[in-house]
Amino acid sequence: MAIFKPLSLDEMKAKTKVLRRHIVRMTTEAGSGHPSSSMSAVEMVTALFFGGFMQHDPAQPRWNNRDRFILSKGHAVPVLYAALAECGYFPVEELMTLRKLGSRLEGHPNMKRLDCIEASTGSLGQGLSVGVGHALACHMDGLSAHTYVMLGDGEMGEGQVWEALASAEKYKLANLTAIVDQNGYQQTGATKDVLKLTEFQPKIEAFGWHVQTINGNDIEQVIAALTIARSIKDRPTAIVSQTQKGFGILPILAPTGDLNYHGKPLSKELAEKALALLAD
Repeated sequence: MAIFKPLSLDEMKAKTKVLRRHIVRMTTEAGSGHPSSSMSAVEMVTALFFGGFMQHDPAQPRWNNRDRFILSKGHAVPVLYAALAECGYFPVEELMTLRKLGSRLEGHPNMKRLDCIEASTGSLGQGLSVGVGHALACHMDGLSAHTYVMLGDGEMGEGQVWEALASAEKYKLANLTAIVDQNGYQQTGATKDVLKLTEFQPKIEAFGWHVQTINGNDIEQVIAALTIARSIKDRPTAIVSQTQKGFGILPILAPTGDLNYHGKPLSKELAEKALALLAD
């Protein structure tokens, strides 16, 4: 069993650039994917996997007492693949097979292809229910494992999410943390224009959860919020992570005039500019 030594703050900031470069390269190589949705979640994923908040072992991906990360917003899987590769779950070179025929790295997480994937997701709204199941099972088995679930803000319009929130409170699942990546956009446009559920903190608090709202692209705020979340022992916790879609390469995306830039890779020309921006 490996408990990764936490990176320093400067090392984590450097790691965010590494993950972003992987995201750009793999989605442009694939000619499809969701780079902007992945970019908004980089700081949170970096802190979880490299900041000492998750105990996990690439040599034993199904170790019983591992901490779990479920990416309910499955279309953002490039950020998860990038983190898993950097942790050593599979070769970094395999990232360039994203979405290619026969690749283990499908366009959405598939737990049948990789043992380090906790749940097959992509049908939005289901991941938190799966997380409740993981957390409840770990609690019943007397394990110390913590379960993290990352959702999108557009996904919060799914009724199943709110049923899961209610269930988690009923069972007092203090070993469960939900993370809402509130980047403001979904497939069809601005989230506030599709279904106005943007004031998430009071809504989730009404279900009996401990909730924090932070700037999710500020890794220091992310680390502080995760530290607080792990200190809560009497109820489930949530972090409303307010982010920007495409964060890290916004100067490259802005001239396109598309603030959403959903579900499409960067052209080779834009990718070269993005990689230059993300250089060490």
